[in-house]
Amino acid sequence: MIGSPYVIRVAEGGQVRIRIGYSAWIVGVVQFFVIHRIAESAWARPYSWAGNNISDLGNAHCALQPHPEPRYICSPDHGLMNGAFVALGVLLAVGAALSDGALWRGGRTAAVARLLLAGAGVGFVLAGLAPADVSENQHVLGALFIMAAGNIGLVVAGFGLAAQVPTCLRWGTSLLGAVAITAFGLFISRHYLGLGMGGMERVAALPLLFWALAAGVRGLFRPAGRMQETTAAERLSRAG
Repeated sequence: MIGSPYVIRVAEGGQVRIRIGYSAWIVGVVQFFVIHRIAESAWARPYSWAGNNISDLGNAHCALQPHPEPRYICSPDHGLMNGAFVALGVLLAVGAALSDGALWRGGRTAAVARLLLAGAGVGFVLAGLAPADVSENQHVLGALFIMAAGNIGLVVAGFGLAAQVPTCLRWGTSLLGAVAITAFGLFISRHYLGLGMGGMERVAALPLLFWALAAGVRGLFRPAGRMQETTAAERLSRAG
């Protein structure tokens, strides 16, 4: 039965779906950093990773922004950057939905982790559709999805990753989430520990992206035979 054509087709179809999920994470994160670089290079006044928020690149108007720290913002490529936020959010959610099989164990823990990671994707979409200087409340809500739900998702993900994922990576995932949550608390309380406002925000927001990129690369370039074997076994187990 295990070697029947039906089971093989199911396994191959699942493998393609999973690879699409991993690819979505890779493409989403890479395009974000590429466009981030393009948008920051367009500033007449130098953009600072320490002194500027990430979302400053998406502000629609040139103006002095007094909160949370005084700075002048003028981002000529704000439309491009906001498009990158939206694309990243959609692709993060797609990856969370499709990255089944070899990455996650079955059960509620993995389902909660994936839901929270997808929530971070929703946050990026909200942030891109509502620049901070256009709709601040919606933008702040998006940031909460990213740096609260997303980082909690990382902590939970460490316990929801499949048994074949190396133990150091599973514990590292939870540790990464814990560090990011701590940085988020420091950021909103304006304790920047010498990193600057933008620097601390990046410690709170970027671990999720680095993790998604690493998980996507590992999953996409994992030997196809092992992935197919795991996918078929898990599907048979669930069916039985």
